[in-house]
Amino acid sequence: QLQFVESGGDLVQPGGSLRLSCVASGFTLDDLVIGWFRQAPGKQREGVSCISRRGDTFVPLVSVKGRFAISRDNAKNTVYLQMNSLKPEDTAVYYCAARRDICTKFPAEYTYWGQGTQVTVSS
Repeated sequence: QLQFVESGGDLVQPGGSLRLSCVASGFTLDDLVIGWFRQAPGKQREGVSCISRRGDTFVPLVSVKGRFAISRDNAKNTVYLQMNSLKPEDTAVYYCAARRDICTKFPAEYTYWGQGTQVTVSS
């Protein structure tokens, strides 16, 4: 069964860091584009970052540029999101998702989704 499991979410103070992990089971990530999305209460889900099959990255969310970094380790079937200098406005449930073809920022264009991990940034 094809499945994603996200982990690494936590409560962290402003300025802190977290690394989220997205592990795939039931399939390999090699042929897939992987995106990280987030959804805050009362807001629409938004694309945070995406990584292509060959490792090119795409960061559609301007507010996280220079603070967040996506990476992948195909040998471990895992994609990561390193989040630094966290701000209260980064508080959300973070999801990883996969699709074929190219990176996009639109959630509706992704086929496979994880269950999400909660990130809370608060003092």
